[in-house]
Amino acid sequence: MTDDATTDGEADGLDPSDQRAAVRDRYGSITTESPSDSCCDTSCSDETTAEADRLGYSDEDVATVDPDAYLGLGCGNPTAIAELNRGEDVLDLGSGGGFDCFLAAQAVGDDGRVVGVDMTPEMVERARETAETTDASNVEFRLGEIEHLPVPDESVDVILSNCVVNLSPDKPQVFREAYRVLRPGGRLAVSDVVLTADLPVDLAADPDSVAACVGGASTVEEIEAMATDAGFVDVAIEPDDDSEAFIREWDDERDLSDYVVAATIEGTRPDAAH
Repeated sequence: MTDDATTDGEADGLDPSDQRAAVRDRYGSITTESPSDSCCDTSCSDETTAEADRLGYSDEDVATVDPDAYLGLGCGNPTAIAELNRGEDVLDLGSGGGFDCFLAAQAVGDDGRVVGVDMTPEMVERARETAETTDASNVEFRLGEIEHLPVPDESVDVILSNCVVNLSPDKPQVFREAYRVLRPGGRLAVSDVVLTADLPVDLAADPDSVAACVGGASTVEEIEAMATDAGFVDVAIEPDDDSEAFIREWDDERDLSDYVVAATIEGTRPDAAH
């Protein structure tokens, strides 16, 4: 390993409080940059649909959720791998504008419930407003950190997350918390980015890079170890090579697909008989 690269999945030298502040500032400002604020014709919805399609969402997904909930921030579609059932209780880590929460709410129906947790007050406020205006009575949004979830033990069936775990300065704690709040037999369905090559130090230690889902990425092996150490079984991590196309667009100055790729992360909390 050379002096200008790092293999550590955590951001090298970046203080956790600085990392959280960078993430909070970035995503707080994004709430004022919704596509619906800058578009005045059908081209906006067409662009949103095309972008969402690349992340794995269907045209129906986009059409059935209020456009204010979609901010184009994810790297996949965790609801597509979760195989949600009617009546299930779902938790979304880093719920943002609430797009995945509203999709999950449709899947679980009135007998189910969806809770989104986000540490950015502006995101929580936006998602709550959308829930109110759309009468989404089975969705709730809570302010909190994913390392310290405001959720009781063994209270949810499924955990979703979309390109958020990489933002945490304490990823092992995220997986421990996910395990804590899942019921026995509950499952993890996450879309995130994984590290595929050594990061240059200027990326790994840069708050903007960390907040942009690159500087804090971990390798497949590191994530698998974190999930397994937390107690999850049947951990499966599948990189998506097709994601290179949109990851290349994340930075105008360098090709970030040289370092990270989107992936699905799944795991199960063992049931009582396991």
